[in-house]
Amino acid sequence: MTCIETAAGGTLSVGQRPLPAPGPDEVLIKVAAAGVNRPDVIQRQGLYPPPPGASDILGLEVAGTVCALGGASCGLDIGQAVTALLTGGGYAEYCTAAVPLCLPLPRGFDFRRAAALPETVFTVWHNVFQRGRLRAGESFLVHGGSSGIGTTAIQMAKAFGARVFATVGSEAKAEACRRLGADCVINYRSDDFVQVVADQTSGRGVDLILDMVGGDYLARNLKALAVEGRHVSIAFLNGPKAELNFLPVMLKRLTLTGSTLRPQTVAAKAAIAGELLEHVWPMYDDGRLAPEIFASFPLAEAARAHQLMESGSHIGKIILTL
Repeated sequence: MTCIETAAGGTLSVGQRPLPAPGPDEVLIKVAAAGVNRPDVIQRQGLYPPPPGASDILGLEVAGTVCALGGASCGLDIGQAVTALLTGGGYAEYCTAAVPLCLPLPRGFDFRRAAALPETVFTVWHNVFQRGRLRAGESFLVHGGSSGIGTTAIQMAKAFGARVFATVGSEAKAEACRRLGADCVINYRSDDFVQVVADQTSGRGVDLILDMVGGDYLARNLKALAVEGRHVSIAFLNGPKAELNFLPVMLKRLTLTGSTLRPQTVAAKAAIAGELLEHVWPMYDDGRLAPEIFASFPLAEAARAHQLMESGSHIGKIILTL
């Protein structure tokens, strides 16, 4: 099969590999489209090795057609269209996927749109709604509002009744976030999000922050949280280390948590998938939610897709098509 190989130094090129064989609880998928995500870039740079047993081929989400079953009866059929969360292997003509992490395409979705869902939707549901416990009527701040995670978090938080704040770096990105449902968008290049949040909440702060920046944002986030607020870390673009004053954590009874999705067990991710099918997939079926796709590239142009991701100029998802 054709796939994208990662050479020493982080160069991407087209290569050939044998077809992977599905295990007893897996299926083989003929890939039609694959999502490009920040962890792919970090892995290409040599800073995020795949977990034990995962493919070294990049790619954490795909959409395509089931073409072989690893077990006699798994609830999926040959020829069935699915979108799937992977631990790796998506930048290829074929990949294997755990059966519980294969979800049906939402109503009216083609493969390109469906491939934009798993990594971001699983991540947002787990961190914003399970770990962050966001509820209707609460206030929510997401940093990196124009990213794939950010655009998904804005839409989902708004759909479930939250007041949504987002930070971005340009007016074009701010306008996109407003269109997707953000109530207050803050340009971090010109405004202090801590002050804006205080002004917009009459000094109360927000109930939940989803942070993918880290570094000096961590201490500022504590200032922006309300009493009993929750802080969820999912990435560290500014670095994982910071000096924190934990007195506000005690005085405001804050909760600090975080997660990474990829190393979690299939059973843990299957539990997320079950809740997505019950609570979120109906919103994609009826059009209340929709992925924000910025650009698509043929698989052979994966290097261009990574250049776009690293430039930071995109809004929403980047997709590879086959």
